[in-house]
Amino acid sequence: MSSQVTTISFFKYEGLVNKAWAFGMMQFAHSYIAGAEGMQFYKLMGSGRGLGFNPWPDWSTYTLLCTWDNLEAAERFVNESPLYGKYNKRSHKQWTLYMANTVAKGLWSGGQPFQVTDSTPADSKIAVITRATIKLSKLRSFWRYVPTSQRPIDDATGLLYTKGIGEVPVVQMATFSLWQDQESMMNFAYGSEEHRKAIAMTRELDWYKEELFSRWIILKEEGGLH
Repeated sequence: MSSQVTTISFFKYEGLVNKAWAFGMMQFAHSYIAGAEGMQFYKLMGSGRGLGFNPWPDWSTYTLLCTWDNLEAAERFVNESPLYGKYNKRSHKQWTLYMANTVAKGLWSGGQPFQVTDSTPADSKIAVITRATIKLSKLRSFWRYVPTSQRPIDDATGLLYTKGIGEVPVVQMATFSLWQDQESMMNFAYGSEEHRKAIAMTRELDWYKEELFSRWIILKEEGGLH
């Protein structure tokens, strides 16, 4: 089994100047990340308004997702890198989760970046990312159904946090969700009629050019958004 660790960091910004800086870092942060010791994969992402998928951007919230050789490499970058120093100075709130993968299906940018590990404590919080590149010819039908498919999220038992994230608005989108435990996550996945229908429609209408589903247990958290 792999010793890989995934980190996902959320940064919230206040004020026009800081939000403009954060938007600019979607381009300029690459030079700080490339070649970081122990890093295997990363994505800089913006976010959508509200919960889940949303084509309208949330200019206050940005995300950095990385995979690492091990926990030590992840902690070193988060705690010591100049990039995180800049993010922490500019942002109003910061939240980083260290995660061990338990399920990885599909592709992201042509590859599968997440490696299943042997860390499976039964009482852990569960993080899930579903990500897709939507076919241009299917954009209208996909976005028409999104409000219906996401309706059950408002009352989902055990859902601690969810946010739509992505590299390119409208076309490349992902949903991050954090659950109290695996039972809560599974109850939503298989107990929601709208969610089950969305999965069936994905197969029937062939919405996606590329798709990925990945699940993690939480090793530890730092900071928070509330």
